[in-house]
Amino acid sequence: MRQPDIEIYLRDASQDAVTDWLTQTVGPCSPWQPKGQTFKCKSGEIPVTWLPKAVGKWHSLLLESDATPWEDDIACARSAYQALKVEIRCAPGGWQEEESVEVADRWMSVSERGEEEIVWRTD
Repeated sequence: MRQPDIEIYLRDASQDAVTDWLTQTVGPCSPWQPKGQTFKCKSGEIPVTWLPKAVGKWHSLLLESDATPWEDDIACARSAYQALKVEIRCAPGGWQEEESVEVADRWMSVSERGEEEIVWRTD
């Protein structure tokens, strides 16, 4: 089932490299507009939010649409890793607010080590 939006976390990725990747995979990016601590743009018709250092060295990238080229976060993470060659983390499936903390700490990592499920405490 297609997720309503896509969110991945990128380790040490540059905003310029992410912009190039989005342009190639989703559509041309509008200039990033600062909004508080975040930056917003549109890639094609998709609203995108970039939050630098959302969790330590990890940047958050949120694509606010179900019309992305990817069915879910892990498909997007694979694409991002192939293009950017930095570790990408994402939730293993859709996440619900009412889920337990143990479930919320389960993440997928896509890196030079391959794909693996990890425990990542982000609080």
